[in-house]
Amino acid sequence: MVNVRVLRIELKRSVAPWAGAVILTPALAFLYLIPGSWWTGTTAWTAQWTSMALWTRSLLFYLWPLAVGLGALQGLRDHRSKMSELLTSTPRPARHRAATLAGATAITLASAFALLVLVGAVQVVANTEYTHLGWLPISLVGALSLVAGAVLGMGAGRALPSVLTPPALAMGAFVFTALMQMSLGRTETATATGLPGTEPNRISLLSPAVQEVRDALVTLSASVHVGQTIWLLAMAATGFALLVAATPRTRLLSLTPVLAGAVIALLVLPSDPRRMYVVDKAAAELVCDGPVCVTKTQQARLADLAGPGKKALRLLHGALGSQAPVSVRENTAVLPQGSTPQWSRKTVLFDFDDDIIAAAKGEQLTWALIAKGMVPGCTPVGWSSFGGDLFAQTVAAGWVLGDLRPLPGTPASLRREVDAETRPVWKELKALPRAEQLSRINAMRAAAFSCKGDPFDALKGGASR
Repeated sequence: MVNVRVLRIELKRSVAPWAGAVILTPALAFLYLIPGSWWTGTTAWTAQWTSMALWTRSLLFYLWPLAVGLGALQGLRDHRSKMSELLTSTPRPARHRAATLAGATAITLASAFALLVLVGAVQVVANTEYTHLGWLPISLVGALSLVAGAVLGMGAGRALPSVLTPPALAMGAFVFTALMQMSLGRTETATATGLPGTEPNRISLLSPAVQEVRDALVTLSASVHVGQTIWLLAMAATGFALLVAATPRTRLLSLTPVLAGAVIALLVLPSDPRRMYVVDKAAAELVCDGPVCVTKTQQARLADLAGPGKKALRLLHGALGSQAPVSVRENTAVLPQGSTPQWSRKTVLFDFDDDIIAAAKGEQLTWALIAKGMVPGCTPVGWSSFGGDLFAQTVAAGWVLGDLRPLPGTPASLRREVDAETRPVWKELKALPRAEQLSRINAMRAAAFSCKGDPFDALKGGASR
């Protein structure tokens, strides 16, 4: 059992406190000083609990190699001070000394990660009304990975007492996380339309880091938490065994836990990517005000959305009659990157991160929802585009409301181009007899909802592409 007084001395005199600072400082600097997708939208690291936990876990891509290298540096302490032989002659068991050394570093690294999570949590509390504990296992496994990596580094530093050991281990750990993110941990795939892509495989889950957060409704499955916990505990056990091992034979035997842990973890971890990153069903539950619904994660925004949503439905019904959608709902479908979106004619599906929705408020939100109800957009998931769909949305919304305006979210630098493309088509459409207008609108909607034609071409009276 670790002596509290000895542990306190270890915390004061060792480099353990500095290890915590080295982990915490660059993590906060990365999140606050480098702009990225963790700053904006529904997946910002301070927007939702699960997003916060996943973004802080993603930082382990480089924090974990740092922990391994710092652990190795700590493991060299006895060798650097030339006290190894003296310590082996003392009556105190080696496991007690190892527990004190590992405990001090584990406390500081776990505390540093907990403080990082706390900084995010304080801001999440102010930004969402949806509170849950489903994010906690993600963060606990993240803290465990830092501790396990540091203990493994200590054991390796003790077993291989060289000044080259810490940098070599840190670089090796970084290469490992990079390979898990970029090649060994990814499987090449193709979408139904033939677009190339990749998806994570089972081996990638041996890395403590997680992939970039793309959807606020996505979380890690329970089997991932269990498998990763087994793997990390086995890693820590090997590190501790190396710390107390005194002979080459016992050091070789110390590798047994990590090898066995890898095998067991791979048996527990899911092989299907759809069972790795899964939809949080509780978060995706709908909260409604009449025909307008949002997920629980965005329930605070329902009050601002309900009025414009109901007005959009009334205007769409006036323009389309029985063919109009009857509800407005936040889209909860989570599709693979590069896949074709799927839409419903009876429901206006929208995403708060969609450019025309994110930039809209009040009357503009009504305009944006009408545009989404008429032409939902067929850009592959995760891609961005400019052209046909935006032009069709602009004309279609102008047709419903009787006035052509740039849609919310249209960049100021492109508004002149959008107007030049859409105004002649809008004027031509409005000049046609009502029956011909409806014919073109119906052709546009057929192309838009099937994603098999060009909606803007249909508005101009042309054939589908």
